[in-house]
Amino acid sequence: MNCKKVWKNKDYINELNVFPVPDGDTGTNMSRTIEGGVNAIKNSKNNLGALGKDLSQGMLLSARGNSGVILSQIFKGICRGFEGKESVNAVELLAAYKIGVKQAYASVKTPVEGTILTVFREAVENIVNKINKDSTINDFYELHLKQAVKTLAKTKDLLPILKEANVIDSGGAGYVYIVKGIVKYLDGEKIEEEISRDASIEK
Repeated sequence: MNCKKVWKNKDYINELNVFPVPDGDTGTNMSRTIEGGVNAIKNSKNNLGALGKDLSQGMLLSARGNSGVILSQIFKGICRGFEGKESVNAVELLAAYKIGVKQAYASVKTPVEGTILTVFREAVENIVNKINKDSTINDFYELHLKQAVKTLAKTKDLLPILKEANVIDSGGAGYVYIVKGIVKYLDGEKIEEEISRDASIEK
């Protein structure tokens, strides 16, 4: 998993941080959480199932703040879907992401819509009918990213505090950058140095 996208844009994500409290650390917390997972699997030669377990554990141990904890729970669920597998196809990947949705929502006592939870859930649920046995992993992430960006744009209309501040959700933005990094990696592209301030999927 490539974490460069979040790290390069962490200051912008921090600026968006107004919910649940405006402490300006969402980008930093998400970056640290992902780094913990990446460091746990660096140079690993394990199969997908074992790799997922190590990634999940690394993220859980490194989780910081609400955004980091929720992010770690998202990947804990996804990685549960990888258990015992050497690899997955697009349909199996979708199934794993559905587990991620359930895990993320179950980990929050009072889930709030208009946050990273909404961005992740809709990015999974709204592509269910678009993924089939002929879909590729690249297809999955392209569709997932497109829907995540679409949902992110409407978070300010779902959560009053975001609308008042006229910003999109910071955790949701962080998640979009994560998926954008995955898409660029799969496409063989180098993560650019410049910072995008609208989480756009335009290339």
